[in-house]
Amino acid sequence: MDAFLLQFLNGLDKGGAYALIALGLTLAFGTLGIVNFAHGALFMLGAFVAVSVNKLLTLEKVVLDPTRKTPWGEPVEIRTPYVETWLGDFGRFLVDWSVPVSIIAVIPVMLLIGVVMERGLIRHFYRRPHADQILVTFGLAIVLQEIVKHFFGANPIPQSAPAMFAGSADVGALFGLPPGTLVYPWWRLIYFLFAALVIAIVFAFLQFTTWGMVVRAGMRDRETVGLLGINIRRRFTTVFGIAAIVAGLAGAMYTPILPPDYHMGMEFLVLSFVVVVVGGMGSLPGAVLAGFLLGVLQSFSSMTEVKAILPGIDQIIIYLIAVIVLLTRPRGLLGRKGVMED
Repeated sequence: MDAFLLQFLNGLDKGGAYALIALGLTLAFGTLGIVNFAHGALFMLGAFVAVSVNKLLTLEKVVLDPTRKTPWGEPVEIRTPYVETWLGDFGRFLVDWSVPVSIIAVIPVMLLIGVVMERGLIRHFYRRPHADQILVTFGLAIVLQEIVKHFFGANPIPQSAPAMFAGSADVGALFGLPPGTLVYPWWRLIYFLFAALVIAIVFAFLQFTTWGMVVRAGMRDRETVGLLGINIRRRFTTVFGIAAIVAGLAGAMYTPILPPDYHMGMEFLVLSFVVVVVGGMGSLPGAVLAGFLLGVLQSFSSMTEVKAILPGIDQIIIYLIAVIVLLTRPRGLLGRKGVMED
């Protein structure tokens, strides 16, 4: 029972990352008709915004203490982050909570990146074949990767969760198991809850706001909405910015789980495209459902007992499920008729 619950929880936090990236992908595709292979790079950029915020908050003031000597007879260096020097306890709080605090920077930075990408490049490919869109966005992703590699290096950069959530929660007690039977890292639980909150906010925005209503109408019939005098292009630019924010938030909050490096976006992008196809191209609920479903299935397939029976199944389970779904439901689980069928 405890092994089952552990794998289920592992699947939920991994599925949360898949669902967030796939949600942004589907949002861009459903509104703009763009197959954006640079979306994984946006996930990576969000992670490195968090890294940059951490580096900024941990810039240190170095003071030599002549009363203390090193084994080599040199004065001991006392290093204190500037924010602690200036803000005291609040500065220490900011350093400790640098990953959640980075959200404040991630939102405007990713919005700006998304708008610049859409206006500078993406909008010129709206009416081009999907193959052209894939090639140009894939090339953009490689360029962004190399820029990040130049400034941050090729090695992963570990990020720490706040000290309050550095340990593990006794999850087993919630299911009636003996204390200590099933413990799970706090930050992974936080990430799952964070992913669920972001997904709920996006769906509420699209469902209950006038702006979201226009976007949903534009997804169905762009020409008719334009004839009503609504600047649908401006709305769609905003939607691309929102998709970039969702990917960036997913990447920033994932940094304590997976130390970010310059190619992490590509690793998640391929899996997330499979998630989008399984859920149904253009279907936001399908992307979320498939993200969590495939995350859980991938987690269970990595169990030792399963791999003993089917060696290597954890490496192919997502693609195997995609083949089965597309053979039985060619439009995906919740795909809409007419999407990518021309």
